[in-house]
Amino acid sequence: MSDLSRRDLLKATAVAFGLAGVSVTGLAKDSPGSDSGALPLTFGGYPFPRLKGLMDGSVPIRGCDVEFVPGKIGDMNTDVFSGGQVRDVTEIGLHPFMLAYANQGFRDYTLLPIFPLRTFRHKSAFIRTDRGIRKPEDLKGKRVSTAGYSSTSLTWLRGILKDEYGLEPQDMQWVIARDDSSVQAAGRVSAQESVLPDGVPIESGPPGMDESDLLEEGEVDACFHAAEPRAYIQGKPNIARLFADPRSVEQAWYAKTGVFPIMHAVAIRRSLLEKEPWLARAVFDAYSEAKKKDYEFMAKMGWAFSSLPWFAVELDETRRLMGGNFYSYGMDANRKTLETLFRYSHEQDLASRELEISELFAQESLKLEET
Repeated sequence: MSDLSRRDLLKATAVAFGLAGVSVTGLAKDSPGSDSGALPLTFGGYPFPRLKGLMDGSVPIRGCDVEFVPGKIGDMNTDVFSGGQVRDVTEIGLHPFMLAYANQGFRDYTLLPIFPLRTFRHKSAFIRTDRGIRKPEDLKGKRVSTAGYSSTSLTWLRGILKDEYGLEPQDMQWVIARDDSSVQAAGRVSAQESVLPDGVPIESGPPGMDESDLLEEGEVDACFHAAEPRAYIQGKPNIARLFADPRSVEQAWYAKTGVFPIMHAVAIRRSLLEKEPWLARAVFDAYSEAKKKDYEFMAKMGWAFSSLPWFAVELDETRRLMGGNFYSYGMDANRKTLETLFRYSHEQDLASRELEISELFAQESLKLEET
């Protein structure tokens, strides 16, 4: 694909996402591996506040002429694994990447220990309140809808339910919805989010119904989904979270395990990194610096720009529990979290083997840590 056609496609993607692409030139023009000016680099992901510095150019990627193009995770996964691979550096679903690597021999990209999206997942289980479900163990024998069985979020949730409550995936009847109520935010479910294991009762949902419809209409007893299903958002009768107070349950689980689940990582084109190995450090440092600026903004003015009335208190409580750098990058701080997901994936018969950090992540990045 020519440079012109790649950039045209990137801009078209940005328009489809509802945002214009941002072009930023790095300040360091004499970086290693560059004979004449900065290295052209396209990178993309969601326009999270912790990436704002990268998007507006206040935090350059050293030695690079950067173009940022936003995207949706399902679409970014598909582009990397089976599409045009239009980005040099891209946000990627962590578990889909694991499955592509382990099961399909995918090697075109490698990972950097940068994690732009993390969240606890107890909150992602929803139930009908008229089906006798009072605790996780009550899900045994129940029908559960979802739009992407092997998504990162559901792999985390099933692993947690097994570790903490003894609930195995095969204890439930899974109903895979034909549609996804969160498609506008997440993009279409990628093939790597649709891997189905042997030995687990799974069926396809009826045409024309997404995972939220199935829950609202009583076709299922529960729904596991990364985003709040539409029926829950709209306050439909008999729809609630499995954990009535997920915040306290998630905090207790973190205090016990020290695990803050990772949803998305950052992938870089392997051939580019082999040619320009200094990029691992340059990209890592830029993402880290952008996040630090977001931390500073949250501490000083976050309360004013957020509509949440107790934003400052929530920030204080999070820091007390998880430390100042609660959204950590780097390997040492995240080794246990990564290895937990590796174990969950293999236990759930999704990844063909239990993966190791040293094979998924670029060798140049294994010792990168935030300063």
